[in-house]
Amino acid sequence: MILGKKNKRFWNFKSLDEKTGELTLYGEISNETWWGDEVTPKEFKSDLDNLGEIDTLNIYINSPGGDVFAGQTIYSILKRHKAHKNIYIDGLAASIASVIAMAGNTIFMPKNAMMMIHNPWTVGMGNADEFRKLAEDLDKIRESLIAAYENHSALTRDEIIEIMDSETWLTATECEEYGFCDVVEEEKNMAASVDLEVLERYRNTPKALIQESKSEKNGQDKEQELLKQKLLIELEL
Repeated sequence: MILGKKNKRFWNFKSLDEKTGELTLYGEISNETWWGDEVTPKEFKSDLDNLGEIDTLNIYINSPGGDVFAGQTIYSILKRHKAHKNIYIDGLAASIASVIAMAGNTIFMPKNAMMMIHNPWTVGMGNADEFRKLAEDLDKIRESLIAAYENHSALTRDEIIEIMDSETWLTATECEEYGFCDVVEEEKNMAASVDLEVLERYRNTPKALIQESKSEKNGQDKEQELLKQKLLIELEL
């Protein structure tokens, strides 16, 4: 969970019918930090409110995490919403994305999906007093994340802290055991894997997940090169 990223809209709401809405959170949860930002959170909430008086909100997550303040705000907004919230982990819910998942009433994970839980971290600069303040802020953020996990899991506070300290990558079966998900479904063809650059920030990322992302990136690069060559040929014609 990192503090502050590039400005980018990372959510998409859709109305399925008068009583059912859909939210997709794919890719990195990032933008200018939401700390002290009153505009972006209002946009997110406004998009949610525009769905009307829905009874059910289906939320699809495939994310390596991102801005901790954005994630905390999304978690709070979703948690307060009166609709029954079905969370579907479409591949990966890592870092702050796993916290957002805890806002769900029912969390679904295919057998081949994963969740990663760790402590918040950031980069900074300044004098000793500023770094002490930064450490205190991170401790406060950590407490709010622990509370979110406690609210949905079957683990004790100490067990959650141990998992966070270790940067733990959990299978769907482990998530069900710990109470981080409610329903384990059959394996599915997953959505596109997440950004390799983001995955490599973490110290315990499963090698298989990194290899999958590398293979997909190579495939995308080849596809883009073929399209480029095709366009050049058409221009010559």
